[in-house]
Amino acid sequence: MAQILTSRQAEELHRAIIAYLTANNLTSSATALRTELNLGEGVFDAATAKKYEGLLEKKWTSVVRLQKKIMDLESRNHVLQSELDNATPTSRQNKDPVSWLPKSPARHTLQSHRSPITCVAFHPIFSSLASGSEDQTIKIWDWELGELERTIKGHTKAVLDVDYGGPRGNTLLASCSSDLTIKLWDPSDDYKNIRTLPGHDHSVSAVRFIPSGVAGGSGNLLVSASRDKTLRIWDVSTGYCVKTLRGHAEWVRDVCPSIDGKFILSTSDDYTGRLWDISIPNPEPKVTLVGHEHVVLCCTIAPPASYAHLAALAGVKKPPVTSPVEFMATGSRDKTIKIWDARGVLIKTLVGHDNWVRGLVFHPGGKYLLSVADDYTLRCWDLTQEGRCVKTIGDAHGHFVQCIRWAPSVIKDVPVNGTDGKETNGTPKKNSGVAGGEAQIRCVIATGSVDLNVRIFAN
Repeated sequence: MAQILTSRQAEELHRAIIAYLTANNLTSSATALRTELNLGEGVFDAATAKKYEGLLEKKWTSVVRLQKKIMDLESRNHVLQSELDNATPTSRQNKDPVSWLPKSPARHTLQSHRSPITCVAFHPIFSSLASGSEDQTIKIWDWELGELERTIKGHTKAVLDVDYGGPRGNTLLASCSSDLTIKLWDPSDDYKNIRTLPGHDHSVSAVRFIPSGVAGGSGNLLVSASRDKTLRIWDVSTGYCVKTLRGHAEWVRDVCPSIDGKFILSTSDDYTGRLWDISIPNPEPKVTLVGHEHVVLCCTIAPPASYAHLAALAGVKKPPVTSPVEFMATGSRDKTIKIWDARGVLIKTLVGHDNWVRGLVFHPGGKYLLSVADDYTLRCWDLTQEGRCVKTIGDAHGHFVQCIRWAPSVIKDVPVNGTDGKETNGTPKKNSGVAGGEAQIRCVIATGSVDLNVRIFAN
């Protein structure tokens, strides 16, 4: 057998073994080894042996520690290599918003809330970001500068969701709370509370403006989801509830309108998602999404830019013709994300998060789905690679990540006071090529966490 150790190293090892055996009262073994190696008391006495005591144990534990370190480094190297393999070259990535993904560290960490952050929303035109918190306040930030602009007080319990939208040229901020109310604030008038909408019988967990497309295209409609098991549609100009949607058996957690305002996707504690057609007088669930094994916390409707990738994922050769709802995604306490088609057929389950999935947003470019969860991470799933997780920001926050939104795309060639860039749960209202202006993707994401921080990830 070829010698691995030098004669000097072998001698040191033999002495360390003899010292170990002697120290552990294995004298006959130590004597036998001494005899074999011709290391008598004259060559290797008790005083010399004392110096070698503990050496073997020390070397052994060092090897184990180094092995663990090597395994950790190999694991990190694998993640980095995977990101590298799936990345667009940096030069292209910076120029191509379609391939942009968030990276650590965040550009800004916004701190001022005194309790966990529950929600965030971008202004459709200006660089304003609203965040809501369990501290009962809404804070308005300049996300470009990373500065706090104002704090809005009015709710008497936790603020659970916020959203910008409303009629063209008259952007409003809507908020909802555990105090059973929805409040409307006017950004053009120092965020004055212009209306309070009572009507729900329990906490109002989500609120979204419905893009103009229904009721003459006024942009006046708002949808809310509540723990009272209902969804309500409101006319913000009058404050009246115009429709109540009943169908869920438990708390309705989240809601997402389609880009044309004709459909609404909702999720609930009853383990289901439901797609409603609200263009008819008495809306009923068009499709019920059944498959999750726990509470479904969040949902989003896929933008047309993602249809080709999702059709391939679903095994459909020809991507569907552009329609407002072709694919949807839901996230649950069962730690999974599920992607569905318009008929309610499950086409893919994304497994990777180690805790409750809290928020979802499709990349406006259509290639990725982004998610945040109670495992403190933000994950990017590549829809062109069977929904593989190609990027994980493991230190996105220091605690549960409760919400994520993508800045709405900038619409060129439309009046500056319009709200056509209005996002619905993170997807821009208009896509490139839609009549009325071309959408320019903004590479900006906001997340909020139980660690009291709002983070801005930007190119």
